[in-house]
Amino acid sequence: MKIKNIPPIPAVLLAIVSVQGGAAIAKGIFPIMGPAGTVALRIGLSAIMLLAIHKPNFSKITTKQWKFAACYGLVLGAMNTAFYLSLSKIPLGLAVTLEFIGPLVLAISTSRKGIDLLWALLAALGIAFIAPWSGNNNNIDLIGAALALLAGAFWAAYIVIGGKLSQVMDGSKAVSIGLLVASIVAIPAGIIEGNLLQLNFTTLLMGLGIALLSSAIPYTLEMNALKHIPAKTFSILMSLEPAVAAFCGLLFLHEQLSVYEWAAIALVVMASTGATLSKTK
Repeated sequence: MKIKNIPPIPAVLLAIVSVQGGAAIAKGIFPIMGPAGTVALRIGLSAIMLLAIHKPNFSKITTKQWKFAACYGLVLGAMNTAFYLSLSKIPLGLAVTLEFIGPLVLAISTSRKGIDLLWALLAALGIAFIAPWSGNNNNIDLIGAALALLAGAFWAAYIVIGGKLSQVMDGSKAVSIGLLVASIVAIPAGIIEGNLLQLNFTTLLMGLGIALLSSAIPYTLEMNALKHIPAKTFSILMSLEPAVAAFCGLLFLHEQLSVYEWAAIALVVMASTGATLSKTK
């Protein structure tokens, strides 16, 4: 089955799993490439792969399409750079939890149905169980937390702009061009950090895997899904991100989960299921 033929809700869920699995793997090469270098490697390779596959005809792209694609790409590059920088300072589950505040606020602010607000509040309750508000989390890096919140703001903008771009441009080509623009943000940051000089064959192969899991596959899935579901539904479905991040932390980073964290997972799954059911009615 081609990516564009996957139904929108399964496409979003697959994108979430792909992104968080890639993030867990990416954290493993931070000691070598650094967070900015890892982002540059991921986005740069993703752009090359998708441009080679989809071969967009740049001469046929309209001014309106370029405008949305440029905004989409810049937000995409900034979002990933901020998130990876936060991930170098705080745990994966915490980074994703704080980042999710952006799309959650978007979901609430754009909702017109009372039932959608209920699911958003239920997801927020789940996030409260794993957010750094208890007395056991006094040692959280504030810069890392601030960067995660900044990534969340970019994430909300990504949802809105991505939805508009998907209406005026083919999803696969839009992601390809967006990643090309994102490289303008990510690669200079990686060069400034200096760790791109540490690139070798092994890290290049890992970078290819991260590029596929964290950028090429999920962004294409999301762009195609955004054609068929509203931004608020997409945002509520993304409430699965903290839960999936926790599972990936357990599987790949051996992070043990507390009873409260399992409760949070149950709540966000309930919220996402409710959003899915309300969408199909």
